[in-house]
Parts: sequence; structure tokens; C-alpha cells
Amino acid sequence: MASFRLPPTSLDSFYSNKSNFSTNPLHFPGNSTLFSISSCIHFITSLSRFSAVKVSRIETELSENDPFLSTSEGLVSENEQKDLDFEHERKIKYKGAKKGTKREVGFKFSCKRKGSRLEREGFFVYDGELDVNYSVVGSNMSLEQCNDVLKRLEKGTSDDKTLRFFEWMRSNGKLEKNVSAFNVVFRVLGRREDWDTAERMIREMRESFGSELDCRVFNTLIYSCSKRGSVELSGKWFRMMLELGVQPNVATFGMVMGLYQKGWNVEEAEFSFSQMRSFGIICQSAYSAMITIYTRLSLYDKAEEVIGLMRDDKVVLNLENWLVLLNAYSQQGKLEKAEQLLVSMQEAKFSPTIVAYNILITGYGKASNMVAAQRLFSGIQNAGLEPDDTTYRSMIEGWGRVGNYKEAEWYYKELKRLGFKPNSPNLYTLINLQAEHGDEEGACRTLDDMLKIGCQYSSILGTLLKAYEKVGRIDKIPFLLKGSFYQHVTVNQNSCSILVIAYVKNLLVDEAIKLLGDKKWNDPVFEDNLYHLLICSCKELGHLDSAVKIYSLMPKSDDRPNLHISCTMIDIYTTMGQFNEGEKLYMKLKSSGIGLDVIAFSIVVRMYVKAGSLKDACSVLETMEKEKDIVPDIYLFRDMLRIYQKCGMMDKLNDLYFKILKSGVVWDQELYNCLINCCARALPVGELSRLFNEMLQRGFDPNTITFNVMLDVYAKAKLFNKARELFMMARKRGLVDVISYNTIIAAYGRKRDFKNMASTIHTMQFDGFSVSLEAYNCVLDANGKEGQMESFRSVLQRMKNSSCTADHYTYNIMMNIYGELGWIDEVAGVLTELRECGLGPDLCSYNTLIKAYGIAGMVEDAVGLVKEMRQNGVEPDKITYTNLITTLQKNDKYLEAVKWSLWMKQRGL
Repeated sequence: MASFRLPPTSLDSFYSNKSNFSTNPLHFPGNSTLFSISSCIHFITSLSRFSAVKVSRIETELSENDPFLSTSEGLVSENEQKDLDFEHERKIKYKGAKKGTKREVGFKFSCKRKGSRLEREGFFVYDGELDVNYSVVGSNMSLEQCNDVLKRLEKGTSDDKTLRFFEWMRSNGKLEKNVSAFNVVFRVLGRREDWDTAERMIREMRESFGSELDCRVFNTLIYSCSKRGSVELSGKWFRMMLELGVQPNVATFGMVMGLYQKGWNVEEAEFSFSQMRSFGIICQSAYSAMITIYTRLSLYDKAEEVIGLMRDDKVVLNLENWLVLLNAYSQQGKLEKAEQLLVSMQEAKFSPTIVAYNILITGYGKASNMVAAQRLFSGIQNAGLEPDDTTYRSMIEGWGRVGNYKEAEWYYKELKRLGFKPNSPNLYTLINLQAEHGDEEGACRTLDDMLKIGCQYSSILGTLLKAYEKVGRIDKIPFLLKGSFYQHVTVNQNSCSILVIAYVKNLLVDEAIKLLGDKKWNDPVFEDNLYHLLICSCKELGHLDSAVKIYSLMPKSDDRPNLHISCTMIDIYTTMGQFNEGEKLYMKLKSSGIGLDVIAFSIVVRMYVKAGSLKDACSVLETMEKEKDIVPDIYLFRDMLRIYQKCGMMDKLNDLYFKILKSGVVWDQELYNCLINCCARALPVGELSRLFNEMLQRGFDPNTITFNVMLDVYAKAKLFNKARELFMMARKRGLVDVISYNTIIAAYGRKRDFKNMASTIHTMQFDGFSVSLEAYNCVLDANGKEGQMESFRSVLQRMKNSSCTADHYTYNIMMNIYGELGWIDEVAGVLTELRECGLGPDLCSYNTLIKAYGIAGMVEDAVGLVKEMRQNGVEPDKITYTNLITTLQKNDKYLEAVKWSLWMKQRGL
């Protein structure tokens, strides 16, 4: 151990009174602080790997000489105690420590002699199994004889016969102050898990024994619970001891703390530990358990506090304590302190064990300090020890953590050469390294080793995929899956699905399709779900062509297509613009008689909308409305609103609005915006205003379009004050745009409010917007209709100066204003300019010209315009004929007017 001993000056900084260390309870590295019961706890997992240090709490603390645990009246039965003694001797021998006190061998033969004597006295009969000869036993039997009979029954017959004799003893007054008899029965009740009866008996003993009730009966019950790993029940008996004023002993704390350590029960362990110290009891394994729990939970400061308490309580460390402390420092990464502790352990006359070296090597491996780990490995033989399987496994893990495949592989080969078996983490480490370094041949060998040690195919496959996906080499998986492994994948649907999903995710669609073709399992429902998942994965990854390829090769039933797969494919075809393919699938679903759900209808509707076929979309919605069980969701409701708006179906919009009100759907911000924007022309102004205010009250924010729609609604309803307030609200929120300004300017124009029009245009420019053509048109129209021709001409000039090109609306305004004034020459000039700029008259232009010609008395020219309209492909409307009839009437052409009126009726206008 010379290679591990630190210089004396280094050790002196951590120890005081070093020369007396072997006799002093505790001196080791680290600062101790007071232990706080209110904090939570944690324990280490590392020691679970080292079977050599799994010291039973009972083995560590029980003694045959303990008056509470005597062989005849103590905690465990003879057979149980022999098993514990054997395990105790085996483990202590493995640790290299001195053998503990052995059970007195004479007891074994003493029990047999007693049994023979009892049989000779005729106390027993045999009827298939041992029973009491109740014709012989009597009240004159001694208490010792009764207890011997009870113990013999408990060991050699059924529990029912034992309980029956116990009741006989009760009725014959043999239970008074007889703790031994109760202990025997508590063992029986523990086996039967009859905890209610056990609790009643303890209450009974409390009344009859009084203060003489001790911990023996509780220890018996706790031991029964500990054998079953029942932490909750053990805690119950422990707390009952305290409740009844019974003081636990060392064995009690050893058992309960051992259970809390196994279950990582922080609060209970902390409570029990504090009780132990309050009673002044020193249980070495309890300190170890507390440190282990804290270390496991990474509460290293709390572990250090317990270490300090060991020093304060003058605990004489045993081997388990030393190893637990060593592990606590190692887990924290305080490896220098851990090595100093190893030196102190030797000075305390404890020979170093391979477990101690393994703990340090594991710690250095986790810290990625493989130089130190290698130094320790080299020093093991110098200490007179040999590396074991754990040593090699830890070295493999350490080298794997630093990514050194060469060293990890060497230790792996040594592990196998020495006849040890690698564990699962070793194999997973190697697979990761082999994937990273491109050693597929080595990976094949590792897979074989995994199968040899009993790893499950599914677990191996998961590890393999994770390793190769991590390094982006999933394309190598088909090379690795051979023989029995591939056979397993083809017959196991879970493994098969995991693999094909990984293939598709990594664009290995051909490999996925091949595997699906080779599969041997038959589960149509599972297979459909798998194909749907693969198609959805391709869709989410944006690989739509791959989705189509998988769909085209999957087995399909023409009579009964899968609704979910078909809908997903319709959505994919819609995204790809292949509307004909999507429609074919829809028609196939329709003809199959499969009922569509809300999602299916939504997908089909959106397909037709995206294809520009609103008529077909409306047809689908009509089909859906016939289905009584179909209630649209919020997304389909929004689609329906937009479709009906685009189709100008005001009645449908009105009906749909009230249907949404009754549907119980939870309204969100987008639904409010959609309803207001789509139903602006279908609902009364009051209802729209109510909706808008409700939206604001619920904390939802209108968007710019919603503000503009409401501005237009208020303006057309001549609610100018509301329009102005709304505009100021939108401007304050930064949600105004050019359309907002155009709308409010148009509103002022209708009101002939030239002052606010001018002010709004100025604000528009101040906010960084150029004066739009629409704004000029509004100002132009307002000035013209008000007869302010000077301003009218001024606006026209400003338009020209701003390089703002006139549109149809501009020319129509000019022709309308000039026509109203009877300025037919100016009208003709505008018409000429309109034709020269390449626009040509539209329907509104023709209607305006007919009206102007009527005012000017140019009847023939007005009639000629109707003929010109038809020649130019412009279909006259009701306004056209109305203006023409008015022109004819004003110019005394009544017969002609009647003819045109009859023509209108024939056309249905």
C-alpha cells in the first residue's frame, strides 16, 4: 500500500491524534457539521454493485449474548438464525475481517434432545403432521414445557396448530409475563401477514405486561416485515414502539435503517436516525445507511454532517463504515480525500479490500481521470490483491466515458479472458464506441456477447439504434442485424415497428419497406397503425414523396379503406398540389360507406378550398350538415366562415353564427376575429358591436383587419363618433395601416367633414404613410359632390404632382361629377383619357356615362353605350337599365322606356 500512502503532512491536515486512530472512534477527512433532521436524504447505488460489502443490518448488530435476542426468546427462529450466521461468516471471510461470534453449536442438539423428551412424554401425536396430544397436556405443565411445545409446533407443523396451542396456553394461564410465547406467535402472524391480529396482541401485552413490555416482540415483527421488504409496515411497528414507550435496541435500528436504505425513504430514515441518537444508541450500520442515502440523493453536505456526527458520537468504525465513507467521498468527486481515507483505513488495522480499490477506480472513471484510475489498477497487485470482475467493468466504463475505444476494448478482452462475464453497461459502452469508431465487425461480436449474457433482443435493438443514430450512421444497422437477430425483428411486431420507424426517420425508406415485406407477424390493426405512423412521420419531416411511396406499397383493402390513413394522404396530396389524387381518395371513402369524422371533413374541405373549388367545399359542408352526430370543432367553424364569406352566402353566415353560439365551443381570439371579419355584412351593426366589445372585455386583441372591418361597419352605418373612437384605439395599439386611414377618410368624406379629412391625411403622412390613391379618391368625391370645384381641381393637381396614377374609380368620380353638372365635354375628355391610358370603361363607367348622357339629353348616345358594353364583354346590370330608362323618360321617350322596362322584367332584374 505504499503507493497509496500520502505524505504525513498531507494526512495531518485531515486528522488529529493520528497515533490513537485505531482506538479513537472516528478521524477522517472532511469537516463535520450539525445534523438537521428537517432536510431530505439520499443514498448511493455504487455499493449495490459490490456484493462483498452488503452487510446485513442484523448481521452487523445482533449478538447471541444480547438479552433481547437470546436464542430461545429472541428475534429470529433457529433456522433463520443459522442462515444469518452462515451468511455473516461467509461475508466477513470475503472481506478479510475476523470471524464474528458464531452460534453456540450445542443449541442445535439441545433442541433435538428437548424434542425427543417431549415426544417420550407423549405430548405429540402424528396424524399426517405433528400435533399436540391434548389428552395428555394439562394445566400442570411447566411454563418451560409449554414454550418448548409451542416452539416445536411453530417449526414442524402448520400455523393453525401453533395458534391453537397458543390459545390453549392462554386458557390455562400460561401466557402471563411469557414474552417467549408471544414471540413465537408473532413469527407465525408475520408469516401469515396477519398484522391486525398482531397489533391487537401488542395492545393486549401492553395491558398485561405494563412497563415490562420490551422491544423483543416488535423486533420479531419488524424482522418479518424486513424479510418481505415492507418499509411501511416496519415503520408502523417502529412508531408503535415509541408510542407505547418501548425503547428500541441496536437490532431495531439496524433493521429499520436497512429497510429505509433499500427504499430510499428519506423522511423515515431521518426520523429513525434522530431517535437512535436521542436514546444514546450506537448502531454502526445506521450511520452507514444514513450516509449512503444522502450520497445516493446527491445531498453531499448532509452526508458530511452525518460523518461529523460519527466523530461526535465516538463511533468505532467497522469495515462497512469505512467503505461507505470511501464511497461517499468518491461519489462527490473528492477523490484525494478518498485516497487519504484509504490510508487511514489501513492505519486503523483494516486490510485494504478489492472493494475499496473498485470504489476509487469507479470514482476516477466518473470523473474522467483515467490516469489516476490506471495508477490504482496497477497498484492492486502491489497491495496483495487481484482485480475482480467489478474492477475490469469499472475500467471499461471509465475508458468508455473518455471515448478511448482501444483501452476499453483491451480491458473488455481481459475481462472475458479471465472468465468473467461483462455486464450490460459494459456492452452498451462498447456498442457506443464501436458505432463512433466505425467498427461494425466488433459491434457484431458485441451483439453476440449481449445475447450470451441474456440481454433481451428489444433492449439490444434500442441500444443499437440509439448509438448509431447519435453518430448519424443508422445506415449501418442493416449490416449488423443478421441471423437470429433479424429473425427476431421479423417475428416480433414491437421490434419491427421500432426499427422501421427509425429507418423512416433517417430517410432509409427502402430498408423500411424491405423489412415490412419480410415480416412474419400478422396483426392487421397493428399494421395499419404502423403504416399510419410511418406516413405521419414522413409528413412531419417534410418527406412527402416518401409518404406517397410507403402508401403506394402498403397492403390495402379496396372495400374498407383505413379512414385515418386516407385522410392523412388527402392532406399530403393537398400539400403537394395533387388535388385529383386527394379527391380520388375522398370518393373512395364516400363509396365505401365509412362515416367521416370532423377531422376527415375538415381535411376534405381544406383540400377543395386550396384547389380553388369553393363550390365543392360547400357541397362537402352540406353533406356534413346532414350527419346529426357531427359537431364541427373550432377549426372547422373558422373554415366554414371563410368559405361562406368568399362565396357571398350571407344567409349561411347568419345561420352559422347562431349555430356557433349554441355549440358550446370555447371561443378564442382567432374565432372572434374570424367571426367579425367574415360576418360584417351578414350581421346587424349592433350584434357586431356587441361581439367586438365582448372580445375586448375577455382580454382578446383584435387584429388590424378586425379594426378595419369595424371602422367600415361604423362608417357605413354613419356612426362617425364610434368610428373615430375605434380609429384612435387602433392607432394607440399600433394596429392602423393604410386601409385604416382610407376607411376613416372615407367616413369623413361621407359626412363632408373636410376639416377632419385634412387632419387625418396630415396624421397619415406624419405616421409615415404616403397619401394613397384611395384617400385622394375619397377627397375628390367629397369635394365634387359638395360642389367645391376649385378644391376638386386642386386635388386632381395634387394627385398628378404626387405621381399617383388614377384608376377606374378616379375616372368614374370625375365623369360622375362632370355629368351631374352637365359638363358633357369634360365627360368626353375623361372618357378619352380613360381609353388612352389602356383601362377602358368598366361597368361603373358605363353606368355613369349613361346617366351623364341622360342629363345632357344625348339619348341616342346613351342607348349606343348599352350596345357597346355588350360588344366589349361588359354585362349590363340593373343600374345600367335603370339609368337608361330614366334617361329615356327625362327626354320624353316613354315608349322606348317601357320597352326597356319590359326587357328588365324578362331578364329578372
